[in-house]
Amino acid sequence: MGPLKGIKVIEMASIGPGPFCAMLLADMGADVIRIEKSDTKGFFDLPYDFLNRGRRSVDVDLKSDLGKKRLYELVEKADILIEGYRPGVMERLGFGAKDCLKINPKLIYGRMTGWGQDGPYAQTAGHDINYISLTGVLHACSGQDGKPAIPLNMIGDFGGGAMYLAFGVLAAYIEAKKSGQGQVVDAAMVDCTTHLMSMIHSFQHNGWWQDKRQANLIDGGSPFYNIYETKDAKWVSIGAIEPKFYAILIEKTGLNVDVKNQMDKSTWEDIKKQLTSIFKSKTRDQWVEIMDGSDACVSPVLSLSEVPANPHIKAREAFIKFDGVEQPAPAPKFSRTKPQLQRSPPKKGDHTKEVLEEWGIS
Repeated sequence: MGPLKGIKVIEMASIGPGPFCAMLLADMGADVIRIEKSDTKGFFDLPYDFLNRGRRSVDVDLKSDLGKKRLYELVEKADILIEGYRPGVMERLGFGAKDCLKINPKLIYGRMTGWGQDGPYAQTAGHDINYISLTGVLHACSGQDGKPAIPLNMIGDFGGGAMYLAFGVLAAYIEAKKSGQGQVVDAAMVDCTTHLMSMIHSFQHNGWWQDKRQANLIDGGSPFYNIYETKDAKWVSIGAIEPKFYAILIEKTGLNVDVKNQMDKSTWEDIKKQLTSIFKSKTRDQWVEIMDGSDACVSPVLSLSEVPANPHIKAREAFIKFDGVEQPAPAPKFSRTKPQLQRSPPKKGDHTKEVLEEWGIS
């Protein structure tokens, strides 16, 4: 049932990184209860929202004394609470960190925001693109036209947000098992995304990184870590950084270069032109066949609809069918406590009575 079986989590319903964090915990077996306020409607209102899978929904009227009493009772029995509201919102509802820790001193109280609980921008709105702008990530992401490229919302929302919140609350939970004391985890996307950039900052500190786009090893500047169009207007990616892998790329493509000059930046533009011409001579799938089984570090750029059918993705069982819907499987994999999806995304308030009874609340 997953390594987190038995851990009780309260999720205050929000959008984006909050639900993704709750999905991670639920996928790993935690009993996650999604608290939905009676007077609100879901932002996306999807018929089947993967981010809401694996947990139960409790509908609570937090404007009523009874609704507040019920949530206080749930907080008293929970191990972890996560919320993703603007700073001060939970306090105004009467369920701020101090309120909840007073009820349950062992509670881990996870706070998800973009800007953090304090600072000049703390009370302003924002989204992933704004947070990765402020942390230098967007500036470093290269587009083909010279503009910064938008990397979906994987870096700020999910990498720097949900993943760090999940890591933070679980680290705090482990510590609480020793100390008997709960605490607040402040997962701000600007903090955590900055932390994600540690390697790039290290490169810059050591003179390995220029502070401009498409001028560096892994930002589209080098010819051997890049993307090339194929004959059928599709694409392949190359990541042949190490000399031994670059040598295989040269062999497989017939590239006219000396492997010893791989890091000579004065040659990079000419090599890019050569590779652009070479890869346009065959279709994407032809190149995949040529590179198959080699260490040339060449992969097809698959569309979302192509991914589930890829032989490696299928072999890894990276997608599963649950309740008739194909979706990404829980990750990572475990040798003993294998995670299993238990529930489809619930409708609002589906499990109010069931959860209250199961958690021992009248």
